[in-house]
Amino acid sequence: MSFNSSDFLIFFPIVVLIYFLIPQKLKNYWLLIASYYFYMCWNAKYALIILFSTIVTYLSGLALDTLQQRSADPLIMRKKKIVVAISVLLNLSLLFYFKYINFAIGILGDALSVFHIQLNLPSVDILLPVGISFYTFQALGYTIDVYRGDTCAEKNFFQYALFVSFFPQLVAGPIERSSHLLQQLATPHKFNSEEAKSGLLLMLWGFFLKIVLADRIAIFVDWVYGDYHTFGGWYLIVATALFAIQIYCDFAGYSIIAMGAAQILGIRLMENFQSPYLAVSVADFWRRWHISLTSWFRDYLYIPLGGSRCSKWRKYRNKMIVFLVSGLWHGAKISFVVWGGLNGLYQIIGEILQPLRDKLVKLFRLNRNSIGHKAVHIIVTFVLIDFTWIFFRANSFSEALTILSQIIHVHNPWILFDGSLYNCGLNSKNFCFMLLCILLLFVTDYLKQKKICIREIVARQDAWCQVLIIAFSVVFILVFGIYGTSYDASKFIYFQF
Repeated sequence: MSFNSSDFLIFFPIVVLIYFLIPQKLKNYWLLIASYYFYMCWNAKYALIILFSTIVTYLSGLALDTLQQRSADPLIMRKKKIVVAISVLLNLSLLFYFKYINFAIGILGDALSVFHIQLNLPSVDILLPVGISFYTFQALGYTIDVYRGDTCAEKNFFQYALFVSFFPQLVAGPIERSSHLLQQLATPHKFNSEEAKSGLLLMLWGFFLKIVLADRIAIFVDWVYGDYHTFGGWYLIVATALFAIQIYCDFAGYSIIAMGAAQILGIRLMENFQSPYLAVSVADFWRRWHISLTSWFRDYLYIPLGGSRCSKWRKYRNKMIVFLVSGLWHGAKISFVVWGGLNGLYQIIGEILQPLRDKLVKLFRLNRNSIGHKAVHIIVTFVLIDFTWIFFRANSFSEALTILSQIIHVHNPWILFDGSLYNCGLNSKNFCFMLLCILLLFVTDYLKQKKICIREIVARQDAWCQVLIIAFSVVFILVFGIYGTSYDASKFIYFQF
C-alpha cells in the first residue's frame, strides 16, 4: 500500500480512530496487525520475510541478554560474537538472495568468460520485496545494539515485531534505532490534538513534495531520459538537474509523510533530511541526506573499520568502503556502485585539498561566512552531486556513459529559452508552475536551516485560521497534484531499494 493511494487515505484514518478508542493494552497489538496488513496489501506471502527477520533478531537479542548475565564465563565474548554473526549471516543471506543473486550470477559469468569458460548460468526470477533493505538494516541494528549494550533486549515479542514492521516507516524508512523507537512503543499514547495537527501538516507537506512536485518533475525527466539518444546535451543537463530535485522530493516526501503519520499516533520518527541542497560541501551534503542510512553506516561499518582514528590512508579506505557498500545497498548494478564510489572519492579529494583551500582563503583574505562565498560552495556542491545522479538515474553504466558523452558535446544553449523544453511532457504553464514550486521548496529549506518552523507558526494561529490553512493545503494538492490514467500511485523511487 502506497501513501499516495486511495487505499491509504481510507486505511490510515481507520487505524488512527481505532487506535485511540481501544484500551491501552491493545494498542500495540492493533498497530502490529495494521502494519502487517499494510505490507501484505503489496504481497501477502512476503510478510513471511519480515516475520523471519523479526524472529531471528528477537531470539538473537534474548540470547545476547542471557549471555551478558553470565559475564563471568571466559568464553562469553566469543559466544556473543557467534550469536551476532548468525543473526547477520541469516539476514544478509536473505537480502542477498532476493536482491543480489542475479547480480552475482552475472559477475560470475563474466569472470568465467575471461578464462574462456562458458557456462549457461540461469537467472533467478524473483520479485524484490518492497523495503527489504530498510527493515533488514533496522533489525540488524537492534542485534548489534544489544551486543554492544547500547539497548536492552526486548522481551515482548509482539512489541519487538511492531518495532521492525511499524507501517509508517516500514518500506522506505527512516531506518530507526531501537533505543529511539522501541522506547516510544513501550508506552501506548493518548490522543493529543496539537501533535495530531502538527503531524497532519507534515503529511500535507510530504504529499505536496511527492504528488505536486516530484511526480510533475518525473514527467520531464522520464521523457528525456527515456529517449536520451535523441535529445541533445542541454536537455539532458536540465533533466539531470531536475532529477536531483525529483529524487529529493520523492524520498523526503515519503519520509515526511511517515513522520507525520507516526506523530499523529504520538510517535516521533527521526528526521531523514536537513536541507541537503543547501550543503556547502559533499561531506556536508551526506550529513543532511538520508541521515538514517548515513548514520547507520557510520555506526555499524565505518567506526568498526577504524573510522577516523587511524592513519589518513586507512581513513580514506574506510570511507571508500562505506560509500561503495552504500552504492551496492541501493541496487545490484555497477552504476550504483560507481555512484557511491564517486561520492566517497569527492570527500577524500576534499580532505586532501583542505590545507590548500585554507591557504588560498588566507592569501586572498576571503570571508567564509559571506553570502557570496557560501553561495559558490552550495552551487559547486550541487553540480558535483548532480553529476553522480546521472549514474543513479541511468538504467545501466553504459547508458550513463552515453548520456555523459552527449552532455560533454553540448551545443546550442538557446534551447533553454526558445520554448522547446515545453515539448518534453510539460507544457509552458506546468513547467513554470514546477519552477515556482521548486523555488518554494528552497525557500522552505532555507527557513528550516534558519530554525524557522512553519508548523510552529501555524500552531500559534487561531483555530479557524489553522483549519483554513489545512483546507487550502488539501485543495491545493488535489487540484495541482499529478494524476491520470498513466499515474502509478505505488511509484516512490526508494521502494525499489
